[in-house]
Amino acid sequence: MISHVEARNRVLTTLSFVAKKVPNQRGWLYHFVDVHTGERYWNCEVSTIDTALFLQGAIAAREYFNDPAVTSLVNEIYGRIDFRWALDSGSTVSHGWRPESGFIQHRWDSYAEMLGLYLIGIGAPHNPLPPETWKAWKRGPVVNYDGRTFIQCAPLFTHQYTQAYFDFRGLRDGTFDYWQNSVDATLAQREWCASRTADFSQWSRLMWGVTACDSPTGYTAQGGPFGSADKVDGTLAPCAPGGSLPFAPRECLAALKEMRVAGGPGIWGRYGFADAFNPQTGWIASDVIGIDVGITLLMTENMRTGSVWQAFMHAPEVQRGLKLAGFAPRQLTPQSVITTIATIPFKLPATLFQIFLR
Repeated sequence: MISHVEARNRVLTTLSFVAKKVPNQRGWLYHFVDVHTGERYWNCEVSTIDTALFLQGAIAAREYFNDPAVTSLVNEIYGRIDFRWALDSGSTVSHGWRPESGFIQHRWDSYAEMLGLYLIGIGAPHNPLPPETWKAWKRGPVVNYDGRTFIQCAPLFTHQYTQAYFDFRGLRDGTFDYWQNSVDATLAQREWCASRTADFSQWSRLMWGVTACDSPTGYTAQGGPFGSADKVDGTLAPCAPGGSLPFAPRECLAALKEMRVAGGPGIWGRYGFADAFNPQTGWIASDVIGIDVGITLLMTENMRTGSVWQAFMHAPEVQRGLKLAGFAPRQLTPQSVITTIATIPFKLPATLFQIFLR
């Protein structure tokens, strides 16, 4: 536990580093940078999604601290981004840009982790995305598994990252209920893992969770149901149920507790869970990956108190983006009432790490 003052100082250090030392292209940040100098690393791309993920965290920090210095730096970083440039004369946002070759051909044109990118772009204070870009990407394929219908995107993180900050409970854009979509995708994957015991005997309704993570052959984007079967090797990632904690609290907590026991001493360290493990073979990742720990921590706090959602959703740019994208309160049905009640933040007296250290 750190003090409020120390947390503010860390935020200021990070924001100052990004604002003053990290190079950018039209405000967009490189995917990987040198931690000491801020310079571009590995000849990587200027990444639209990674810039958006950073910015969502920065906006949440700005709203939480309500501090002039924090606010000034966040507004500087946000305000310099040219969102329209990233369209590259198209209707959807490019994945990124390289100084050697220009824009990447791949676009954010199908459902994935990029919903927040569009919403903060549409609500941006300068050079915003046109509101019609929200309708330009495909909501599909829509699939059904074990009685649950949802937009398919196999790795579970794609259903989590936007909603670490955007509280979609009770909202829809006239087309989809993205909150319920993530609930259904999470619980469908739980059932899918339980159905794969012929391939992976340790998988079950208590031992499940497949997403992008470390594996014995390197970092891979595994997932299911309807994912690439050849990529599924029995590896499970604690951040899969960890990142879905608000969507299915009881099922996800049960999975994390089972992983804590099954993984043994090697699965738990200074930063909590190792990135991934294979209960079939005993393999445990040597890495702890920040983005995977991050989604677990954010969603733990949203499950406990909803405080990340509360801070972020207070931002005027967020509210403007949601309004321009056509979001409005959904019409409640008996099923949605049950789902909302089941996902009211838990008033837990401890952090996730304290829960599992008991």
